[in-house]
Amino acid sequence: MDYDSVADELYALRPEEFTAARASAMASARTAGDRELAERIRALRKPSLAAWVSNLLVRNSPGEVEPLLRLGEGLRQAHQDLDGAQLRELSRRQHALIRALSLQARQLAEEAGHPIGESVQREVESTLHAVLADPDAARAWAGGRLAKPLSAAVGFPAVAEGARPRRPAPAPAPSRPDKKVSERQRRRLAQARKDAEAAEHDLRELRDAAETAGRSAAEAKRQVEELQRRVEELGEELERARSEHQQARFAERTAREQARTADRRVREADRKAATAAAQLERLTSSDA
Repeated sequence: MDYDSVADELYALRPEEFTAARASAMASARTAGDRELAERIRALRKPSLAAWVSNLLVRNSPGEVEPLLRLGEGLRQAHQDLDGAQLRELSRRQHALIRALSLQARQLAEEAGHPIGESVQREVESTLHAVLADPDAARAWAGGRLAKPLSAAVGFPAVAEGARPRRPAPAPAPSRPDKKVSERQRRRLAQARKDAEAAEHDLRELRDAAETAGRSAAEAKRQVEELQRRVEELGEELERARSEHQQARFAERTAREQARTADRRVREADRKAATAAAQLERLTSSDA
């Protein structure tokens, strides 16, 4: 038993299972003589529903983790270098990706037996915004052990139509170091654009996957409803069979009792017949 494996196991559980499982892990650690581990396990906090859903997305859709982290890195870097039009485009992609992921998280929660409402979904989206804006939040989310939803300590300020982000005052005169800085900025800009294009591609794949998952969920729901109806029908048939079985057993007992009664009457009639025959024979003999 080690801390990371215990923490991963606990945060993979449904929220209502967390407390009992944590107590069991603490007891196991104490039994093994590792009081330090038991205390570290005790410090693990039960996740809120929004945190559990965020962890569920990380654990069940690992392919979506890296694209979001990469987009966050690109956005944080690009915010320093791009003009307003570029920022608005990246912001549009950011919101589209977050919306797709939050819908996917909502579907995963429903499949896991914990449907969520709009307020919890907004907390999940707030966590995803924090992942894009804050590298510490990104690392915490990617670990899959959130106990509460995240909010961005820093964010991307809104960019108004036609506006440009504030840039530093121009240098007095160009020089070789300035050219190196400009070249470095161009490389960073190119990388940010490349990351944004990759994020757009990932978004399209996510949307396709979400649509496919939605269709699969609808088909699974239809099958569940059909099987439920079948279970109810079989239950009714079972009840009828039990009733008929009880009636048949009662009829069998009645028939056996009637057979025993008839058998006794036959034996009594045999004895009476034998007695009558003997008496007749005696009378016949005496007359002779």
